Amino acid sequence: MSTTAPHPAMSRRTQAASKSRLPGQVVLVLQGGGALGAYQVGVYEALHDAGIEPAWVIGTSIGAINAALIAGNPPGQRMGRLNEFWRHVELPAAIPGLLDWLGMGNWVANMTAVVRGIPAFFEPSMAALRGTRANVGVESAAYYSTDPLRRTLGELVDFQCLREGPTRLTVGAVNACTGAMRYFDSRDDDLCVEHVMASGALPPAFPAVRIDGEPYWDGGLYSNTPIEAVLDDRPRRDSLIFAVNVWHQTAPEPESIWQVMGRQKDIQFASRADSHLARQKQIHRLRHVIRQLTQQLPASRQADPVVKELSSWGCGTTMHVAHLLAPRLEGEDHTKDIDFTPAGVAARREAGHADTMRMLQRAPWSAPTDPIEGVVEHR
Repeated sequence: MSTTAPHPAMSRRTQAASKSRLPGQVVLVLQGGGALGAYQVGVYEALHDAGIEPAWVIGTSIGAINAALIAGNPPGQRMGRLNEFWRHVELPAAIPGLLDWLGMGNWVANMTAVVRGIPAFFEPSMAALRGTRANVGVESAAYYSTDPLRRTLGELVDFQCLREGPTRLTVGAVNACTGAMRYFDSRDDDLCVEHVMASGALPPAFPAVRIDGEPYWDGGLYSNTPIEAVLDDRPRRDSLIFAVNVWHQTAPEPESIWQVMGRQKDIQFASRADSHLARQKQIHRLRHVIRQLTQQLPASRQADPVVKELSSWGCGTTMHVAHLLAPRLEGEDHTKDIDFTPAGVAARREAGHADTMRMLQRAPWSAPTDPIEGVVEHR
């Protein structure tokens, strides 16, 4: 896999300026999306090139895997580990010829992944040969086995470093029995390979992963954009959140069944990110209003226990959300999330790097903001 060279405009002076203008802890929030996660690698690479390391990485599905590769290694080894993982999961495109001329080269490669799996990621499950009605248990009820991923993560993620290191990791998974979302956090939990695999266990392709006796599936079933994990965190801190999205909420209307299949995936896995964030903006604005109202009270009233309890709902922190959205590639379709071809991975990675460099150079969070606003978006 080719790596993206540092942007020539990102000089040491620019790097220092970028870091000095950061308005709080840097948080990287990564959506799930299979092969689309290559875009996230480019985003992190640009931050790394700029000398910016996240204090906290949050992810679901492939976002959880990329997050673990980042948080579970020292900064000097992170790009090497990310490169190695994505090199392992790349699949060769079809041999040039008639299929490419028909525009089906990637489709054939993607279907090869469906039939054969990806050696370092997943492989066909023997339990599935018994049929879809066979009672094989929730940890085997899937078309594929993710044992290869367990081995790959064991080699590339230092879970001891994750437990002791400075970078916080949060991965989202949903309980297969209760349907409740749960965020496993290295600040509170002793994270291991099972937590990362559970976050990427998308049924019915991948089997549930058992944690503390409970079966968990991919957090993307419930919320594929886990930004609420940081916006609802306690204690709240001023933050610069890079929200890295790989699915498109809006698009022209589809005109064929093929296009409908792609549009359905985008809508499903974009997970209503905009509406979630709009609600969070309202909540944080109210927190700022409560804080300002409390400051208008005489000191004697502020000392009242009841007023103290009510004022505790107030907050003065500001969350800057820098949106990054993976572009559509020419010719992509509803199989784009299994496009692990070298060309597909490289194109998405380069786009992530370029988009992030432009965001860092603009540094929109440096501009004055309305003090009543607790969440400020930058697109």
